[in-house]
Amino acid sequence: MLPVAGSMTTIKELSRKASPAGRPQPLAYLAGTLWMGSWDTDRLYAIDPRTWKVIEEIRAPGKPYGLAVWRDGLRVVVSLGEDDDRYFYQFRPGQGFDADSKTPCPDLTGSHLASDDSVLYMTQMGFRRILAFDAEGAVVREVALPTRCGGIGVRRGTFYMITADEEFENLELATLDVRMTNPAPKPVATIPFDARALAFDGERSWTSHREANEIVEFQVS
Repeated sequence: MLPVAGSMTTIKELSRKASPAGRPQPLAYLAGTLWMGSWDTDRLYAIDPRTWKVIEEIRAPGKPYGLAVWRDGLRVVVSLGEDDDRYFYQFRPGQGFDADSKTPCPDLTGSHLASDDSVLYMTQMGFRRILAFDAEGAVVREVALPTRCGGIGVRRGTFYMITADEEFENLELATLDVRMTNPAPKPVATIPFDARALAFDGERSWTSHREANEIVEFQVS
């Protein structure tokens, strides 16, 4: 049962670790490795979550905004140029970014990513929506959002998002039925810091405390 109004719990932090580079934003978990994108270095970092050692790093084509496991690698939203235009890239560990995969995001905007194997989801903050893409990259659904969004992820078949108010305060972790056109987020717990991005590794949950240069491991009930 979800908490009722007035009895909201706070997420249970399990650990806080220093980010390998400044201002960590997107996170994704692939094959035992936690991937992180840094806004200070415009690089991706592969982190062993057990030892917290960086096992791979690579320069991104621009500023990394979103990461999600997609096909046999990672899908990345990257900001390019002075106009902050957003593009999709495919990234494969050990191989790097596929320059031929560069594709403009709809309306050249987008940030957080999540996937459930067959569908890729991307948030568009300014339009207050989530777009769902099929395996061919076509938009198959648009999900209107009633709040601002600081991150999305899929955990054991359940879609989660970080909700925020207009000032990007009062953050909460919530579930969202993305099968609906106008779903209402169902709060699970409050988040007492300025969290960005969500990643799940099957057991643990991760988010970035970007301006503190930390990555937070937490528990979802």
